[in-house]
Amino acid sequence: MVERVGLTEAAAALIARLAARHGKLLFHQSGGCCDGSAPMCYPLAEFRVGAQDVLLGYVAGCPFYIGAAQFEYWAHTHLLLDVVPGRGSGFSLEAPEGVRFLTRSRVFSDAELAELQAAGAPPRGDAVAGAA
Repeated sequence: MVERVGLTEAAAALIARLAARHGKLLFHQSGGCCDGSAPMCYPLAEFRVGAQDVLLGYVAGCPFYIGAAQFEYWAHTHLLLDVVPGRGSGFSLEAPEGVRFLTRSRVFSDAELAELQAAGAPPRGDAVAGAA
């Protein structure tokens, strides 16, 4: 099965540290406010998933959502969660660490797109937010 979102080893290590400190986590790909279009990391219980948010998949056991409008632009791309030096938004849990999460992307191949289309649209809303 083609995955819509993945992560680097550096992102996995940071998520493990943050989860040890904050418990279960959730990611939401920002739509442009605050810190551009940065992936934001929150404690799972402290972020309310909207009915139009799209679940792209899970990274290190954490649900990764994106807003519906943003998903329409990025539906043809695989997102890769990475970590880079520097401070991101004060709202995301990694901000005090001196690093920030960053989304890298690549366009899906025709075969990958065909597989994703055959699988149907990804789930929306908070029906699965607590399942991680």
